[in-house]
Formats: sequence, C-alpha cells, structure tokens
Amino acid sequence: MSNQQPSEQRLWGGRFTGASDPLMDLYNASLPYDQKMYAADIEGTRVYTMGLEKLGLITKEELSEIHRGLKLILAEWSEGKFVEKPGDEDIHTANERRLGELIGKNISGKVHTGRSRNDQVATDMRIYVREELTKLAGFLKSFIEVIIKRATKEIDVLMPGYTHLQRAQPIRWSHWLSMYATYFTEDYKRLLQIIERTNVSPLGSGALAGHPYGIDREFLAAELGFNGVIGNSLTAVSDRDFVVESMFWSSLFMNHISRFSEDLIIYSTGEFGFIKLADAYSTGSSLMPQKKNPDSLELLRGKSGRVFGSLAGFMMSIKSIPSTYNKDMQEDKEPLFDSLLTVEHSILIATGVISTLNIDAEKMEAALTMDMLATDLADYLVRKGVPFRETHHISGECVRTAEVEKLSGIDQLTMEQFKKIDARFEQDVFETFNFEQSVERRTATGGTAKSAVLKQLTNLQSQF
Repeated sequence: MSNQQPSEQRLWGGRFTGASDPLMDLYNASLPYDQKMYAADIEGTRVYTMGLEKLGLITKEELSEIHRGLKLILAEWSEGKFVEKPGDEDIHTANERRLGELIGKNISGKVHTGRSRNDQVATDMRIYVREELTKLAGFLKSFIEVIIKRATKEIDVLMPGYTHLQRAQPIRWSHWLSMYATYFTEDYKRLLQIIERTNVSPLGSGALAGHPYGIDREFLAAELGFNGVIGNSLTAVSDRDFVVESMFWSSLFMNHISRFSEDLIIYSTGEFGFIKLADAYSTGSSLMPQKKNPDSLELLRGKSGRVFGSLAGFMMSIKSIPSTYNKDMQEDKEPLFDSLLTVEHSILIATGVISTLNIDAEKMEAALTMDMLATDLADYLVRKGVPFRETHHISGECVRTAEVEKLSGIDQLTMEQFKKIDARFEQDVFETFNFEQSVERRTATGGTAKSAVLKQLTNLQSQF
C-alpha cells in the first residue's frame, strides 16, 4: 500500500486524482539535496508574508503566528531535529507542511498566496548562492594573503623559471608565488562581480506572469538584502545564468588551482627537491616506506575535472529548454552545490598546503645554470649598441661553443674565445654571469627584481 502524499496535499495538487508511480516520486523529489537551502527558504517566506500583510491579505496576528512557526522550523533544521515525511517533495513543501502542523493550515495555507514555487525556488537559489559565494570570497581572500605573506618573507630566494618545462631564466621564488596570487586575485574580483549579478530578486513574479495582487517587489528585495529586482517576470523565474556563472567561475578557479598544484607536485619530486610538503598534506605508500606522496595536490588537480564536468553537464541540461520554467532546471542544484563545496574545500586545502610546506632554497639556487644567462649575454651586447637580433645569434654561438668544448657553462669561455666569436666582447662580459644581478636587472613593472616583486605584492594586497 502506497504511503505517498495524496495529490490534493501537494503544492501542485487538485486536478491530479490518481496515485503517482513511487519511482516517479523519487525521481521528482529534490529534498535530499535542496534541504541545504532551508534557511533561505524560511527567510524568503518570512519576508514574503510581510509583503502579504502590507497588502491586507493576512492580518498582523496571522503574520506574527507565521513568523513564530518559521522560527521554530528554522531551529529544527539547525539542530538536526526536523522530521521529514512522505510527500516532502522539496524544501518548500517540507517547510510549508511543517508550518501547517505548528500553526494550523488555516493560517499556513495563506503563505503561498500569489507565490509560485517557480519564483520561490529562484529566490531561494539566489539567496543561497549569494551567501555561499560570499563565504568563498572570504576564504579566497585569506588564501591569497597567505601567498603574499610567504612571498614577502622569502623574497630573496632564487630559482629557475621554466617554459616548456625547460629551464629558461632565473626568477625569484616570490615571483612564482606572485604569479599565482595574481591569478587568484583576478578570480576574487570576478567572484565579486558574480555576487553582484546574482543579488537581484525574482520574488513576486509568480509562476511566470507576475503577481496578481500587486505586491511591492522592491520592498521584498530590500528586506531580503537584494540590490534590486529582475524587471521581467518571465526572466525572473527562468533565469539560471547566475548558476552557470557560478559554475564557470568554479571551473576557472579550479583550472588555476590545478596548475598551481601541478607546479608544486613537480617541485616536490626527488628530481627537483625544491619543496617538501607537510605530513598533514601527504600520504605514504602501502608498499614502499620511503615514499611521501603529494596526495593533497593530486586531489586538487583531480577534482578540477569534477567541477568542469558539472558545468558541462548543466549546460547540456539547459541548452534547449523552452521558456519559461521547466523541470529540467531542477538539475541546477546538485552540480552547483557539489561545485561550490568542492571549491570551498579546495581553497582551504590549498591554504593549508602553502602555509605549511618547506622550501629548500639551496636546491632551488643549485638548479640555476649558466646557460640560463644566455639572454643576459645577448642583452650585454645590446647595451653596447648591437641590434638584438644580431646579439641573439651571437649568444647562441657562445652556447654552442661551450657545448663543443664540453665546458660546464658559457661563463667558462675565455676572453680569447669570446673575442673570436665577436670582437665587441670586452673584459666586463664576465660580470654578466651573476644570477642575482640577472633578476635585479628586470626592474620594469611585473619583473623579477626585488623592487618589482615587492611592488606586485603591494598592489595585490591593495585589491582587498
């Protein structure tokens, strides 16, 4: 015997008289995951009923009783005491059913006057997403500040910079940190923009055609902390761009965190040995006792695919749905919730990793090789008036000669050998072969000189 809720008790019941397929009830239900929005749903109802009271559709006494019941429901959810029952299709149904049990259906039955689940769920989603993104912004800000603090403290450490994973030119470790702090700061600024676009109210749009009693939508928006209202009721109930943007932002952030992780994984290998992760963010091997695996970083890299997949999946769900609200939109919640939670955990893990890892400055600097100063050698001749395209060729000839002579580096060429390659070389050419001077020559904005890196870090800090 089915214990499903009779159709007349459903928010959409009335004309439906037959029992539904139990599997359809399960397939249709969203309470297992949309209960995350319980606080947003209760707050939306609290404010909406204030709007109804302004219209005279409920009395002040009824409003007080509704708010009393909502407060009790909020406490039940917060304390883990809310009892779900068959027929609790979603968070909206569950809360309204419980409100009726607490204050009576004669009063609770009025809270949905002029409201549809279409504008209700859109409102709940925007409140929930706004709060979650704001929380992420706080975590991300802390993460960036940790990177900036570390970069400032370790400003004097030199290391190879890479292109194509080949040693390219000497840089500062802090310059590498500043690079990712820059990526993440751009993520932070984009996140604030998305919060702003999310923070507009659909409430009072009804199912799609607007409110039949002329409710004050601007009042509802202000009371719920929105910056304004969505001006078209059709758009209000059907727009999920804020969900797409949130998931796109999550994907882009995870792309950056994946690249950040990949670099650190490489730097932690025995072949590099630049960094050593704290035990809290590493694991051992079940077979090889000498192993220390960078599992935290590998998970950060791996979970980026999970977030990318959520975005792609949802885009396919909404790509061709007609206006306005369609049940396909219910598929927004699980991928969005999972993406936001994954990003939250990823920021916190990445913050822990960068806060606790140790660097080996000696190994970083030992990895610097004289061939990385080939561009500096070309620049030496540029300063003597030789065109760069010519100096590039001359510097390459110096590298080739050192290789043919099996020398350890271009700095081992003799003055005679330099002169043979190009007569414009002078004794001061040997001053070129200094890694510290190489990075210090790059003083232009964005460069790797100490002054330039400190300026980068100061500018990044000023963004907050």
